[in-house]
Amino acid sequence: RLTGQQQEINSLMQRKSAVDEENTRLKNEFGNLNRKFKDKSQELKDTEECAQKKEEQNRLVIKNLEEENKGLNICCADLLSDLEKLRKQETQWIKEKSGSDARIKNLEADLAETREQIKSLYSICSNLSSQVDVKQEELFQKDCDV
Repeated sequence: RLTGQQQEINSLMQRKSAVDEENTRLKNEFGNLNRKFKDKSQELKDTEECAQKKEEQNRLVIKNLEEENKGLNICCADLLSDLEKLRKQETQWIKEKSGSDARIKNLEADLAETREQIKSLYSICSNLSSQVDVKQEELFQKDCDV
């Protein structure tokens, strides 16, 4: 009976040894998994912090771009206003130029007419001068006759 008990004790000791080895292996595996979990948790935390920083940077960039866009919109509105003023000025200048062109045309026509009148008057003057010369000659002849 002792041998049977001895065998049973040996068998239980072997099982205990196997269970202890399995327990040690599982503890090591648990330690490794726990370490991996901590590493992954830290990695996740770092990634979340990085994502948060990027998100904050993006918010800042968006805010700056919106401010810049606001400034550009104001600048565009000013430029459009200036363009409208210049177009009105251009229209006014075109009207004035058209009036000036018409006035110049009228003055040129008046000048041409005046030149024609001057030519005519020069011709009349020349004829009268010739007639005066003839009359003076006649007077001179009459004086001589007298």
